[in-house]
Amino acid sequence: MWQSSFRPHTREGGPMTNLHNVLSDHVDTESLPGAVALVARGDQVDVQAVGHVDAERTAPMARDTIFRVASITKPVVAAAVMMLVEDGRITLDDPVGTWLPELAAPMVVRTPDSPVDDVVPAARPITVFDLLTSRAGYGFPSDFSLPAVEPLVRELKQGPPQPQAVPPTDEWMAALSRIPMLYQPGEAWLYNICSDIQGVLIARVSGSSLPDFLAERLFEPLGMTDTAFAVPPAKLDRFTSYYRVDPMGALELADTPDGEWSTPPAFPSGAGGLVSTADDYHAFARMLLGRGATGSGGRLLSAGSVERMTTNYLTPAQRKAGGLFLEGMGWGFGGAVDVEAVEPWSVPGRYGWVGGTGTAMHITPSTGAVTIFLTQLQMSGPSFPEPMRDFWVYAAGV
Repeated sequence: MWQSSFRPHTREGGPMTNLHNVLSDHVDTESLPGAVALVARGDQVDVQAVGHVDAERTAPMARDTIFRVASITKPVVAAAVMMLVEDGRITLDDPVGTWLPELAAPMVVRTPDSPVDDVVPAARPITVFDLLTSRAGYGFPSDFSLPAVEPLVRELKQGPPQPQAVPPTDEWMAALSRIPMLYQPGEAWLYNICSDIQGVLIARVSGSSLPDFLAERLFEPLGMTDTAFAVPPAKLDRFTSYYRVDPMGALELADTPDGEWSTPPAFPSGAGGLVSTADDYHAFARMLLGRGATGSGGRLLSAGSVERMTTNYLTPAQRKAGGLFLEGMGWGFGGAVDVEAVEPWSVPGRYGWVGGTGTAMHITPSTGAVTIFLTQLQMSGPSFPEPMRDFWVYAAGV
């Protein structure tokens, strides 16, 4: 079983006692330029903003600061797929080739470590359910050295988000169709690409663009006014710079407010393309926690759809194989699900995910908690960074 390397941080010789301290402990040591975090239980909502929007400290971090949220885009897109299911436009058992003809007859490498030209036909069609559970056969395994992984990075621009580098949707899908799958449909959990495919599916089934569908069906009803695939000029003063850690351990500028996210992308990434704020994402999380109901008395999803989203579908063997990313968790639709107490913050049924730009969102139905953590520092790998782990410990009351 995966073993945790977690070591709780303390502040001034004692345990951290409030959310502001949890964040400032890392900002004060300059391991983070800044952060905004939210912990909510019912009507009690604590939001703290610490540090600055950039390393030059040109402006303080604020509650309404806009972040690149990366892979916490995935639960949003999964919710949108479930809206199409509830509309009767698709079913979970439908083969996706009806709307994605590029994937109607996919090829699979004979074994995961086979060369990319040693392929066999898929044993059965890819279904909507396969995409939602990230078990369609496309995506990243724990072993990045497998031959069929390299084309995903080269042709599909998978990796740290770079929205302006990704080819347009139809071109992207054509490239995907030429890359063999690593596993037969349903066999293995693989990371990331299934959420991008879900975004294309939404657009083709609905006849709308993914940005327009999300805006009309989710963002506008929930009042998520700052959530989109690009930041308009009038809001760039609230948008952070974005950093990564260089080989010497120093912060290196990766993107500026007027950079990659300042214009709409040719390929809106359902796996990691959104920008958002703490309060915007809280509105979405509250909807999930409310089993599809909105705070204004409306309803965006049925309770059954939310239950399906937040249920683990992975076998123990699939969880173990995906351990580089999952660290003991399972997977529902678009997000991880805690199935056992492998960490101090683990609660069975806790649902959510993290973003490679240093973000995280979780709901815990059994306690009614929502936790959101937003930074502008790229994760150095799949392992969850120390500031995020400290935040989870605090939010769990450990």
